[in-house]
Amino acid sequence: MSDDAKITPDVLAEAEKVIGLEFTPAERELMLDGVNKRLDDYTKLRAVSLPNHVAPALQFIPQSPIPQSPVSRLPISLDHMPAPQRPSNLEDVAFWPVAQLARLVQTSQVTSVELTKMYLARLKRYDPQLHCVITLTEERALAQAKQADEEMADGRYRGPLHGIPWGAKDLLAVKGYPTTWGAAPFKEQIIDENAAVVRRLDEAGAVLIAKLTMGALAWGDVWFGGQTRNPWNLEQGSSGSSAGSASAVAAGLVGFAIGTETYGSIVSPANRCGVTGLRPTYGRVSRDGAMALSWSMDKIGPICRAVEDCALVFDAIHGADGVDATAVTRPFEWPPKIDITKLRIGYTAGAFAKERDNKPADDAALAVLRNLGATLVPIELPNYPVPALNLILQAEAAAAFDELTRSGQDDLLVRQTADSWPNVLRQARLITAVEYIQANRIRALLVQEMAELMGQIDLYIAPFGDDYNLLLTNLTGHPAVVLPNGVSEAGAPNSSLTLMGDLYDEAAILAVAQAYQTATDFHERRPFSLVNSRL
Repeated sequence: MSDDAKITPDVLAEAEKVIGLEFTPAERELMLDGVNKRLDDYTKLRAVSLPNHVAPALQFIPQSPIPQSPVSRLPISLDHMPAPQRPSNLEDVAFWPVAQLARLVQTSQVTSVELTKMYLARLKRYDPQLHCVITLTEERALAQAKQADEEMADGRYRGPLHGIPWGAKDLLAVKGYPTTWGAAPFKEQIIDENAAVVRRLDEAGAVLIAKLTMGALAWGDVWFGGQTRNPWNLEQGSSGSSAGSASAVAAGLVGFAIGTETYGSIVSPANRCGVTGLRPTYGRVSRDGAMALSWSMDKIGPICRAVEDCALVFDAIHGADGVDATAVTRPFEWPPKIDITKLRIGYTAGAFAKERDNKPADDAALAVLRNLGATLVPIELPNYPVPALNLILQAEAAAAFDELTRSGQDDLLVRQTADSWPNVLRQARLITAVEYIQANRIRALLVQEMAELMGQIDLYIAPFGDDYNLLLTNLTGHPAVVLPNGVSEAGAPNSSLTLMGDLYDEAAILAVAQAYQTATDFHERRPFSLVNSRL
């Protein structure tokens, strides 16, 4: 703490009287740096001119919100794809993409029960090293797999996810099983319903085999049972907060997984573990039955081994459900009728020009897209104090976990550092309502300028690690696909590319991402670090 700090422990103690809470001396010391930094953030926010007509990026609806009717959809057909041959050792298919697994099951070469038992065995074998599972849903899974096999034997095929085992980030409620949110205060919590995404995947015939780890309350890769590991490097965490989802997919323990993102929780673990993730447009997927962290920023999406897998899963889960008032129905076509040579693809020129470890991989990725005939257009993102707008997320999170802070149960969380939820939630109690509203007014300007930018291009590309782009687009709700585009000298993934699309245009970024994956092989690599283990 510097000598010129504006706020001291004594000042905090006085401020606590205003908000009706009392923190311990140790908690005040932990809060000081963050609270003083927030004063600097207020200065940056106040430097933005906000004419009276600029409303905040918030809407008041003077009636009970009327959710849209559930979406109706026809399953995507994979009949045009040649059916692969079943290998002599079934475990050889553990890393196959969903599309290939689906054709195996559809052509009756493999039953869903066989596939489910194989993945369950791998989860049991490798979880002691990866710490990616909170709860196995074995009984439910075997019943679902048996039902899937019976339906297909009767000629009732539900589509590409029918009979495919998957894993859910443990902030999605599943009836009859704990929903722990990765946090010790909630590890016995039972939410007696199925989340909307679980219901949708049940309807698609997918088989839920595990509730996977997440950083406590959706931050990082540390949960009440330890740290989830990166299958490529067991000395390294898998990043978060969709830690178990990315780890399990990378290690070939599930066919696909579901993650969530508020500020990097899909794209970061996907990058660390070398898999592909889709963060859909805000409101594209119902959040009914999912833990809330930030009501205006939370999003749910798939984490898979290939781009097309993300498209198949997204097709099953997107659209209004009649419950979540923020969930909307918009068209999604796969495969889309898109010619990459006719797209205007932007790239964040300033970010790509910066020296960084993954610059060669990113430059090579741009070269691949140019060779595919893409027209690349240099762009720059709107210029605002975006990092300071993170107080929106923190204020909403503090409200979502108000009781946790007031009860003192935040002391039960494993991580107790300056950069962890207990401290950040305490600091957020001191965010004023005025600054929260002003931040949302600046957010409204961002939304407007991003709409103008996207009117000039079809999508754009940003290098992974551009935190400005990451927070900005999570605030504006734009969709993103992250996919591996580089490896280290040892052969492990060490770089990813991010494709950003216009609102509700997941099809375009998925199509371009698939074209890139078809021209490269980064997504086909398998982890080699599980000691004495056959992957």
